[in-house]
Amino acid sequence: MSNQMLVVDGQSVPAHVAIIMDGNNRWAKKKHLPSIAGHRAGAAAVRKTVESAARSGVKVLTLFAFSSENWRRPQAEIDGLMALFMRSLKKEAKRLNEHSIRLVVVGDKSGFSKSLQEQIALAEEATATNQGMVLAIAANYGGRWDIAQAAQVLAQQVAAGELLPDDITEERLGQHVCLAGLPELDLIIRTSGEERVSNFLLWQLAYAEFIFMPVLWPDFDGECFNEALSIYQQRQRRYGGR
Repeated sequence: MSNQMLVVDGQSVPAHVAIIMDGNNRWAKKKHLPSIAGHRAGAAAVRKTVESAARSGVKVLTLFAFSSENWRRPQAEIDGLMALFMRSLKKEAKRLNEHSIRLVVVGDKSGFSKSLQEQIALAEEATATNQGMVLAIAANYGGRWDIAQAAQVLAQQVAAGELLPDDITEERLGQHVCLAGLPELDLIIRTSGEERVSNFLLWQLAYAEFIFMPVLWPDFDGECFNEALSIYQQRQRRYGGR
């Protein structure tokens, strides 16, 4: 990464940025530390990135915190992640309020413990009236699950006689996927050098720009975020046109 802070043009800042935060385990392994140390360092990177996004004028920042596939990881790592998620929810609500940031958590929250579900609800409620940037945390989230649960809503409406099959359109389905009602996704960033979407926001990324960065997530900071925005601003978005 360049040591020079890149200037961000406020007129072309993406309204909605999503990040696949990848590389915590590799960062820890490189430093001969346990995996949870990488996740703790990753939590610090989240704080820096949220602050950078808010300063840049981004309206929605969506972070992929825990996928539906992450349950396959070692139980000790999962337990550490859940404890870290709980602590972060308790600690960060005040900071989010200070910056008028609204928190929403999307995904299958029923997969979490009752105490974690309650803490999520408390943090969302505590920030619900904030008028600044929306911080969306995707937890126990999968893009295929997202589309399937939206389809189930429409299927239930058809079964109840409230909707005809011919009434199901892209627009109607889009009203029931996660993040509905928020600005369309403009930019998706993935750290660590991997170049895949890993079942993240499959519906929402239809016309998003992709930027893959080699930096491991715990090393991601405001300079990295601004560099991604600068790359985005050099793109020409055609939405299928010329």
